[in-house]
Amino acid sequence: MKRVQLIEVAADDAGMRLDRWLRRRFPQLGQGRIEKMCRKGELRINGGRVKAATRLDTGQTVRVPPLPEGPAPTVAPKTQDISPEDARMIREAVIWRDDDIIAINKPAGLPVQGGSGHRRHVDGLAEALKFGLDEKPRLVHRLDKDTSGILLLARNGRAARGLTRAFAARTTRKIYWAVVAGVPSPRMGTIRFGLVKAPGHGPHGAGERMICLHPDQVAGHDGARHATSDYAVLETAGRRASWVALVPVTGRTHQLRAHMAEIGHPIIGDGKYGTNRQTNEGDGWGAQLGGDVSRKLHLHARMLSFSHPVTGNRLTLVAPLPPHMRKTWELFAWDERDVPADPFDEAD
Repeated sequence: MKRVQLIEVAADDAGMRLDRWLRRRFPQLGQGRIEKMCRKGELRINGGRVKAATRLDTGQTVRVPPLPEGPAPTVAPKTQDISPEDARMIREAVIWRDDDIIAINKPAGLPVQGGSGHRRHVDGLAEALKFGLDEKPRLVHRLDKDTSGILLLARNGRAARGLTRAFAARTTRKIYWAVVAGVPSPRMGTIRFGLVKAPGHGPHGAGERMICLHPDQVAGHDGARHATSDYAVLETAGRRASWVALVPVTGRTHQLRAHMAEIGHPIIGDGKYGTNRQTNEGDGWGAQLGGDVSRKLHLHARMLSFSHPVTGNRLTLVAPLPPHMRKTWELFAWDERDVPADPFDEAD
C-alpha cells in the first residue's frame, strides 16, 4: 500500500492492542516493523504518538503510513505453549467469572504481558481461560510483575470497551494492601508528588524507574505527570513496619511504590525504590526487614469495586493474600478481620 491510510476503529475492535489490530488487517507486517513505525512517529492515533501496546477505543482514527506489499512473513509468530500445570494454575487463580468478564488473583512474579525476556505471562496463559468461547479474554488494565492481586479480563468486545472506559474515567475503586518500612505520620494522608520516568541502563530501557517531583515542578519537566495516592495505616509492628491500605487515585507507572519510598516508607521487598538494605542512612527505612520476612514485594491489589460493563450492577471483588504476604501477617499476628474493607470510606 503506497499511501497513507486513516482508519476509524470499529466498536468490535475497542480494547485491542494496536499491534494485534494492525497484524490482523495487514498480515505482511512483522512486530519489528510495527515497533519501528511507532518509534518514528509514523503510526498515530488521533494525531498523537503511540506505542505498539496502546489500546484502541471506538471511534479513534489510526494513521497508517505507506506499507510494503507482499505476503505475510514466513516466520510464524511466537506463541506461548501452556503446560497442564500452568493451565491449572491460571484457572485456579480465577475468583470471578461470568459471560462477560473474568477476574483472577494474579500471582506475584507473573508478568501480565511478555517482553524483557518474559516468556510466561498472563496474556499468553489466557488461552486457558476461554471456558468454551472462541477467543481468549482480553487484558483491560495492568499490574506490575511482582504485584499480586485482582486483575480483570474482558471476554468480549462490549465488556472490553466498558471496562476500558471505566478505568480511564477512574470510576473503579482500587484498594491495595502493603507492608511498608516504619510507620507513616500522620497515619492517614495523601501524597501528591508528580512522576517522571528515568530511563534504565539495560536492553530496551530495562531498569527504568519513576522519579518523584514536587507538584509545582511537573509543568517544567518533559514527560512528567501529576500523581495522587491515598494511604492509611491499618496495623503496626512496633515502629519497624506497618500494614497500610493504598489507593492510586491516578494510575501512573510504579506510582504507589515511588510515592511510599519518597515519604521514607518504602514497600517491603521493593529493591528498586527502597534499596535492598534494612536501613538507609539519612533516607528513612530500607525495603527489607530481615529475619523470617520474605524479600518479595509486599504489594497486593486487595479490592476492586466497579460497575459491571454489561449489567451495570456494582461488583466488589476481594483477592486473598499471596503466600509470602500471608506468612508476614502470621508473623506479626495481624488479622484481616480486624480492619475495615475500605478505611477511606469510614474516614469520610
